Amino acid sequence: MNQSLSLYRVFYTVATRGNISKAAEELFISQPAISKSIKKLEEGLNTTLFLRNSRGVELTEEGKLLYQYVQSAFETLKVGEGKLQQITELGMGHLKIGVSTTLCKHILLPYLKKFVSLHPHIKISIECQSSNITLQMLEDHNIDIGLIGQPSNKQNVAFYPLGEIEDIFVATKQYIDNVKVRNPKHSKNILNYSALMILDKENLTRQYVEGYLRKNNLELSHVLEVSSMDLLIEFATIGLGAACVIKEFVQPHLTEGSLIHLPLDVPIPKRTIGFAHTKTSTLSHTTLEFVDFFQKEGGMVD
Repeated sequence: MNQSLSLYRVFYTVATRGNISKAAEELFISQPAISKSIKKLEEGLNTTLFLRNSRGVELTEEGKLLYQYVQSAFETLKVGEGKLQQITELGMGHLKIGVSTTLCKHILLPYLKKFVSLHPHIKISIECQSSNITLQMLEDHNIDIGLIGQPSNKQNVAFYPLGEIEDIFVATKQYIDNVKVRNPKHSKNILNYSALMILDKENLTRQYVEGYLRKNNLELSHVLEVSSMDLLIEFATIGLGAACVIKEFVQPHLTEGSLIHLPLDVPIPKRTIGFAHTKTSTLSHTTLEFVDFFQKEGGMVD
C-alpha cells in the first residue's frame, strides 16, 4: 500500500458522509486539513476522486471504484476490532496444547475442568503425542505450549516447572515371591531376574531411564516394550513382570499394596515436569493465563 492508512480514513469518511464539513466533525480535524489530505491522496494515486457540487462532494468513477475496496477494508478492520473486544471482555482465545497421553491423564486433565469452568469462552485443542513429537510441534509452531519433562539439550526451549516426578520399578507381591522361589540365592536382586517392562525407545521416559542405567553400569535384559504408561501399570498389576513407571501415577497402588516399590541401590534421579515453548515464540495472553493458573493451583497433582 503506497498511501498511508490515515489518508484512506479521510477518503472513506468524506465519501460516506458526502460532505467535507461533516467528515471534519466526525474525524475531529479542520476542513482545510481534510481538503489537504484528499489532495495528497489524489496526487499519490494520480487521479481525481471527488467532484464538488452544491450539496458537498460526490465520487468520480475512479473514486467509486476505490471506495468499494476501502469500504471493505475498513469494515474488515471493524470486525477485527470487535473480535479483539470480545477476547478482552469475555476472555476468549484459542489454546493449543501438546502433551503425552500419560501426562494428559495424570496431570493435565485434573486441572482442565476447573480452568474451563473459569474460562468457558477459551477454545482448547489438545494434541496427544509423545514428548519428542510435542517438542517438534513446538519448533514447527503447530502448538502454543507443551507439557513435557524438562529437556536437557534444547537451548531454544523456555520451561515453566510444575513439579517433580520419580521413575521407579514396581511389581506385585506374588510376582516378587515367585522370582524369589525361582532364584533363592539372589532374592535381593529381584530386577536382575525379572521380566522388565518399560516404555518403547521413542519415549523420553525410556531415554531418561536408559541414561541412568548406562551411568550406573546397569543393563536391561528380558525387556518387554510397551507403548503407554497405563498399559505398563495394568501389566504390572496382573503379575506380568516388573514395570518401570512414574511413582506419582501409581501411588494409589502402592498405598493399597497391589504393587510393591522395588528399591534400587542408586535411585533414579527425579525429573521436572512443566510447560515449554520455544523462546522465539510470543505467548498469547490466553497461554500466559493458562500457565499462571496451573502454577497457582499447585502445579502437580498429588
